[in-house]
Amino acid sequence: MKIQVKTGDPLKEKTDALVVGLFEEERPLPPLVEAIDRALQRGITDLLKAKTFKGGSGEAAVLTTQGRLPAKRVILVGLGKKDQFTIDRLRQAAGKAATTARGAGARRIASALPVLSQIDRFLPERVRAVAEGTLLALYRYLRYKTDEEAGKVDVESLTLVVPSRTALAPLRRAAREAEIIAGAVSFTRDLVSTPSSDLTPTDLAETARSLARGVRGMRVKILDRRQMERLKMGGMLGVSRGSSQPPRFIVLEYRPAGAKGKPIALVGKSVTFDSGGISIKPSAGMEQMKYDMSGGAAVLGTMKAAAALKLPLRLLGILPAVENMPSGTAYKPGDILRAMSGRTIEVVNTDAEGRLILADGLHYATRYRPRAIIDLATLTGACAVAVGNYAIAVLGTDEKLIDRVRKAGEASGERVWQLPLWEEYDQLIKSDVADCKNTGDKTAGTIVGAVFLKPFVGKHPWVHLDIASTAWVENERPYIPKGGSGVGIRLLIELLKGWGEKE
Repeated sequence: MKIQVKTGDPLKEKTDALVVGLFEEERPLPPLVEAIDRALQRGITDLLKAKTFKGGSGEAAVLTTQGRLPAKRVILVGLGKKDQFTIDRLRQAAGKAATTARGAGARRIASALPVLSQIDRFLPERVRAVAEGTLLALYRYLRYKTDEEAGKVDVESLTLVVPSRTALAPLRRAAREAEIIAGAVSFTRDLVSTPSSDLTPTDLAETARSLARGVRGMRVKILDRRQMERLKMGGMLGVSRGSSQPPRFIVLEYRPAGAKGKPIALVGKSVTFDSGGISIKPSAGMEQMKYDMSGGAAVLGTMKAAAALKLPLRLLGILPAVENMPSGTAYKPGDILRAMSGRTIEVVNTDAEGRLILADGLHYATRYRPRAIIDLATLTGACAVAVGNYAIAVLGTDEKLIDRVRKAGEASGERVWQLPLWEEYDQLIKSDVADCKNTGDKTAGTIVGAVFLKPFVGKHPWVHLDIASTAWVENERPYIPKGGSGVGIRLLIELLKGWGEKE
């Protein structure tokens, strides 16, 4: 979709749909909305009086202009209560407006949503939010669609209209940044939604190879089973044993010209399909287990966006990629695996496989002596119980890093909530026959997953992001359609943008 930023009067825009916002119970009407209301013979006032539109978050109304304005339609979108307004509320409003416009058959949108105050220093942030919300909301996964859905009208252009005498260069940079980030999220959503028959560990490795091709400063290394055997990656080798699809250990390095210092390591769980193995999952909902590589997909998306944004940082992306399947060769409950670090693990449940491959992935990352390690994983079903579907569970060993992640989450709209990692939890994975076991009892499931991972990062600053409850969305949200959400990319890019070279 084409995005442009221009100065001018929104009332003069010739477009299929003009988007304006209104706060809940905002009276008198702001000047732009008041002008539209007059032109439409008090059509907005009538909506408000009838209470069919109140300005609440998530509300939208379409008014046809009948030639009274150059725009064919006006889309009025709710911004919620003014004292509760956030940049993510603006992102949500833009997303709601975009899907409403598409539903009304609009191909061209003009939006005045960025103009919410006269404080121009916030304008680039608002432009980015509106562009981002629009692009993210209009995403559709149509690869396998052959019916009328694939031929539906889609929005082709977005014009962001800002006041005259506004410097456009920073606003256009903000819009371009939104395009890059939304493009990376869409790339990741595509991967997450692809059936495992078309996205095996080998396919994921080829995707990483294609991503790195032509990107200056980026290189990729793919380890096969024999190389994993030489490195004694017992977690990877154990989990992959039951599948006919060979494992792949994917390493991406991004080192832009002039970047100094140690890398920041991003490690993403990449189970391209998780049946549970011998500890097989219930059949209900198992079709969603193609999404168990969401962490790895988010790492690829983040590397893609970071390179396009030319972030001056060394980055390391690690994707331990396997299928977890039951068969005569599959690993079994009671088996003892020896991870790459040498730590031995009693397998209690083969459906707790993500932490086994992450053990090797995290330890491999320490070989680069990174300044920080961040992992993303659809690790525990308990995550949804702990924090629901609106937050990422965060745990780790470095409070300063966790705080930075928290702030990046608030800015990006991908919020995190910290859970404790106290020593008392260590006893939950004590084993009688090995250094640890791969799961505990039925308590503190999300915490236990992080407790298991902690020894494999050594003394490096580390943050664990459990995205199990946010990587797949069952009910459509303002800018997140149903299905793979692409969570993690916007959070990580926001975090990396603020990372100084000496930190």
